[in-house]
Amino acid sequence: MNKTILLLTILMLSLVYACNSGNSNAATAPANVASDSANFTQVKWLDTAVNFGTVTKGEKVHITFKCKNIGSKPLFIYYVRPGCGCTVADYTKAAIPPGGTGEVNAEFDSNHGNPGTVRKTISVQTNTTNASPILIFTGTVNAPPAADSTKKGA
Repeated sequence: MNKTILLLTILMLSLVYACNSGNSNAATAPANVASDSANFTQVKWLDTAVNFGTVTKGEKVHITFKCKNIGSKPLFIYYVRPGCGCTVADYTKAAIPPGGTGEVNAEFDSNHGNPGTVRKTISVQTNTTNASPILIFTGTVNAPPAADSTKKGA
């Protein structure tokens, strides 16, 4: 019984470690930035909602959200999380100096889901005194053209 409990505990811990160790969206900012309000700054998002237009199912769409550090301390983006598995997000990892700009870049794979209108979100955390936004992108995914089954014979 004790061996079973020990084995289950080791298995659960290894699963937790495996899930967390591959998180490419983990923060690289100094540990005190996220919790020390003395290091907070202000950010202005230049766009929090983007419409990518219309694509055909199977296409990948690249979306960029830009922000500007309008405060007096370095800005750190230390966390981004897309709302679903069809979107991958990356962001400026280095400190963004006062007056500097940073980005959150997203890639949406329209091959996931059904054709129609899409609305996707990306959560962002920064070391700011103003609220971090939910970035939103929308668009339309059309079904791929039907294959032409009428072939002429010789």
